[in-house]
Amino acid sequence: MKHTALILVAAIALFFPACASKERIKKQVGVVEKAPQATGALKSVRPYTIGGVMYYPLSDAYGYEETGIASWYGKDFHGKPTANGEIYDMHGVTAAHKTLPLGTMVEVTRLDNGSKLVTRINDRGPFVADRIIDLSYGSAKKLEIVGSGTTRVRVVALAEGKAGEGGAPVPSRPLPDFNHGVFYAQAGAFADPANAQRTRESLTALNHKVRLQPHTAPDGTRLTRVQVGPFGDMDSARASLATLKDNGYPGSFIIAD
Repeated sequence: MKHTALILVAAIALFFPACASKERIKKQVGVVEKAPQATGALKSVRPYTIGGVMYYPLSDAYGYEETGIASWYGKDFHGKPTANGEIYDMHGVTAAHKTLPLGTMVEVTRLDNGSKLVTRINDRGPFVADRIIDLSYGSAKKLEIVGSGTTRVRVVALAEGKAGEGGAPVPSRPLPDFNHGVFYAQAGAFADPANAQRTRESLTALNHKVRLQPHTAPDGTRLTRVQVGPFGDMDSARASLATLKDNGYPGSFIIAD
């Protein structure tokens, strides 16, 4: 979840903790890209590892929407540092997410009753299968899920956010259309072009439309990104992402072009 150790980690990252999966991820990803930093951009971090599982924080929250299980965390972490260096206040309106940029404002909607909450990502987690967001006790209390512990939610990234009356975060401008645009599912980034080409051939054999994108990482490493797409909406991109993960690419993720 949000452990202090997370702040000390600067490794590489995404899904399924088994040793075999970890080895497979290393072979497929090759060299890991550092998340780009732009002036004024929401704070992000380099890819990291928790419990042998590799996570790639997104450099941009644009286009993010996901449905899954929300949980919450409280007094065991109260007063301890969060992933962005803040001290965790269990009564505050914040949340933890595995890959959204730290500082992202998100709208969390309970699917069983439609109640909504806008909260700010300042921590990493939850590192539990099938859970997509970990709410602070204060956020969970506002959504009335403290008693149940978990609930199904939809999480959507907001364009911008600021603290409103009483310190509660509120959206500062209308939400853009996150569901439509140009999206790709990235299977990996390779320092060796031959590995990128082999991955492309493997994905093409699975009837995917694949492109190779040259990229120079911040440390000067030249990489070749292998991306499936394009897709005009997030639902199509998610379907492709699920197929990639099912076919041996657990580190895949969606990007907005």
